[in-house]
Amino acid sequence: MTCILAASMRPYRRVCLAFALAPLLSPIGSAAAQDGVRVDPGPIWTARTENDKFSTVPGGTDRYYTAGNQVAYTSSPNGVPQAVSDLGRYIFGGGTSWLGVSVGQQIYTPRDTTRIRPDPTDRPYAGYLAATVSLIQDVQDTRNVVAMSVGVIGPSAGGRLVQNGFHALINDAPSHGWSAQLNDEPALQFTASRTWRKPLVSLGALETDVLPAVTLGVGTVRDYAQVGGRLRLGHGLDRDFGPGRLTDGNSGQDAYLPGDGLGYYMFVGVSGQAIARDAFLDGNLTGRSPHVARRSLMADVEGGLAVLWRGTRLSYTHTWQTDAFRGQKAGLFNFGSIALSTRF
Repeated sequence: MTCILAASMRPYRRVCLAFALAPLLSPIGSAAAQDGVRVDPGPIWTARTENDKFSTVPGGTDRYYTAGNQVAYTSSPNGVPQAVSDLGRYIFGGGTSWLGVSVGQQIYTPRDTTRIRPDPTDRPYAGYLAATVSLIQDVQDTRNVVAMSVGVIGPSAGGRLVQNGFHALINDAPSHGWSAQLNDEPALQFTASRTWRKPLVSLGALETDVLPAVTLGVGTVRDYAQVGGRLRLGHGLDRDFGPGRLTDGNSGQDAYLPGDGLGYYMFVGVSGQAIARDAFLDGNLTGRSPHVARRSLMADVEGGLAVLWRGTRLSYTHTWQTDAFRGQKAGLFNFGSIALSTRF
């Protein structure tokens, strides 16, 4: 599957080597970058939560992609193993390497969570738990990312435990249909993306730029191709490529530079996906499992803001999505994402 990904995007044809060589990496050494890209001396820790309770619907909702949580670590360029840094520069022709490691969980439920036997035409219950390793390579005003995720879909992902445990904690009704969730199966996913940072005009002390991006994903979780972009207005836009994201969509990743003083920006974005398979809608690869009629095309619209100060970044992103499957109800599904990143 890595070879499929490499053949599909020429700049990434040697990315298979990054994961094949991972067990043989040399000890951590100096991988500080050249090529005009600034180097940050400190690693970054990020906590991220996404939830449809942050919704334009009064009181929020509790359906479809209902919750996601992630903890991530992004090394400083000086903390990247020399072999990884050299490989990144070889694949992408130079720049600064960052190495990211994260663990995240996603929870999916149908619209009606009161039924013990869920509606077979509604989104299936599903939990997804995965660890992801990513190589981020910044070359001037371009960010390249290749990532591999390994995890599990099904009861072992802990979706039922987390959702109903939290509902019990806040004295909310449990979701009753988890016994009909997708079956346990291993999950393996590869993604590759490129984001360009294109400065536009300055409006006094304010800067503007646009961040067009392309992404390709293949694996047992989702097979898709995506194009999109963000428009930003603020100050200190060269410190990052926009906030990261747990689910598929526009993502600037968690690597950023601290800069001097206060940085901030507002942003709007749009993305479109062509989807060949989605495990959370098409069901398990083997055996019988719940499934629905997936739509092959989806679009996202988003808006949000980010603040960077003294090495810390706080961001909020609100996303509206078109229907993911036939029979989806209640108009555009929307959710919010809050992320706090800092250096220790």
